[in-house]
Amino acid sequence: MATETLTLGKALNAGLRKALEHDPKVVIMGEDVGKLGGVFRITDGLQKDFGDQRVIDTPLAESGIIGTAVGLAIRGFRPVCEIQFDGFVYPAYDQIVSQVAKMHYRSQGKVRIPMVIRIPYGGGIGAVEHHSESPEAYFAHTAGLKVVTCASPQDAYSMIQQAIASDDPIVFLEPKRRYWEKGQVELDGPLADAYPLHAARVARPGTDATVLAYGPMVRTALDAATAAAEDGRELEVIDLRSLSPLDLTAAYESVKRTGRCVVVHEAPGNLGLGAEIAARITEECFYSLESPVLRVTGFDTPYPAARVEEEYLPDLDRVLDAVDRTFGW
Repeated sequence: MATETLTLGKALNAGLRKALEHDPKVVIMGEDVGKLGGVFRITDGLQKDFGDQRVIDTPLAESGIIGTAVGLAIRGFRPVCEIQFDGFVYPAYDQIVSQVAKMHYRSQGKVRIPMVIRIPYGGGIGAVEHHSESPEAYFAHTAGLKVVTCASPQDAYSMIQQAIASDDPIVFLEPKRRYWEKGQVELDGPLADAYPLHAARVARPGTDATVLAYGPMVRTALDAATAAAEDGRELEVIDLRSLSPLDLTAAYESVKRTGRCVVVHEAPGNLGLGAEIAARITEECFYSLESPVLRVTGFDTPYPAARVEEEYLPDLDRVLDAVDRTFGW
């Protein structure tokens, strides 16, 4: 199979292009997605090649974007909505929770909402207020939505196509600090052969402790595992990939072998995904655990000013400190 080295952002662009080519009912809509190609250039060149009826520049009105997409989805289209930054999604939250998530149930299964809501999320780019947030728990908590996040160029390319092909509404979270990281991408493999959209993946095998992460923190967890290996400690890193539904099968198998688990995410710890994951791991693996499940998260404060965001974001040292604490029990 032909492979190319692409950044995560370019892989998303290639996946969107493939979806537009494959299905004429796919439309992309959002603020500056057309002529500009998006603020991160994820949709660069798509309006030029597919026209302004399929790659649509919208007004600065997130609620209007999502509401319009609901109507399009009901009429048989597959809209892909871009929310320009994570902190801009809240005006659309009413539409997402009240309409997108409930329409299938409200209609007793007669109406499908095959739409994707793309949200660049997380910190690490030195942005101003409302441009670096982690709202994943809001959506994972909302019944009727599916929530996924990619961590590598290959997953970005495959997962965006799988999400668009799904008949369910999917919130697709893109780790903006990883847009420029490169990796090998298979561009011509059948989508049916791609790794399942809602399945976790072992990113690095290990024997001594399990580290669970997703999105931007997968790279941080892998870096921590590399550092730990220099001290003779092998960490197994699992990329969760799907936040709703959560696939913890690989995590359960891993924790039953290692006896220790650390969950890492950028979002604040209070009622974050890590709390749910820790509860499920404890319920399923209680007799295998050598220590409590620990969490490494952002702090329970609004996202700070850019000049101090590195103090806020979980890093390699905080992950290794948590791993060390699991061995102290």
